[in-house]
Amino acid sequence: MNDQVFGYGSLVFDGSGVMATLPGHRRVWGVATDNIRSIPGYKMYLLRSDGSRPEVYVAFADIEPDPAGSIRGSVRPVSEQELAQLDLRERNYDRIDVTDLIDGEFDGCVWAYRGSPEGRERLRRGRAEGRAVVSRDYMEKVQAALMTLGEDEHERFLAESDLPVWSLERVDL
Repeated sequence: MNDQVFGYGSLVFDGSGVMATLPGHRRVWGVATDNIRSIPGYKMYLLRSDGSRPEVYVAFADIEPDPAGSIRGSVRPVSEQELAQLDLRERNYDRIDVTDLIDGEFDGCVWAYRGSPEGRERLRRGRAEGRAVVSRDYMEKVQAALMTLGEDEHERFLAESDLPVWSLERVDL
């Protein structure tokens, strides 16, 4: 079977993908990592201003059902090894099969990463506590990716962005 991934945020690939639309969904800030926890093999964030480790929840892009919505993204083939690496990288998400939902004809299975219940709960908690933020570097990466998908995708997502953007440095653990 040929596996492919639908990227809608930081997984919009470097132009090697095919543009596609996922109907019935919208792009949101939907998951977060708890920056207080240290998880070997994962990441944490430090404030660029002073190098301290803030007690925040760092948010990431997600998709959620929206009958009136649709999002553009890119679909590109991935090897079994790349898919396994993405599964590790996208630990705040569950990999879901969107083959029958996505427009276009693709050879094999098309996967997307949707926020896991745990990742979504972390963001809910961060919002409730007033400690949910977005890393500026990540925001810029998502903005650049969305610009490749069209100005309207970029503008729509920015209009819905309601979290503060902080200047954070990612540190891999």
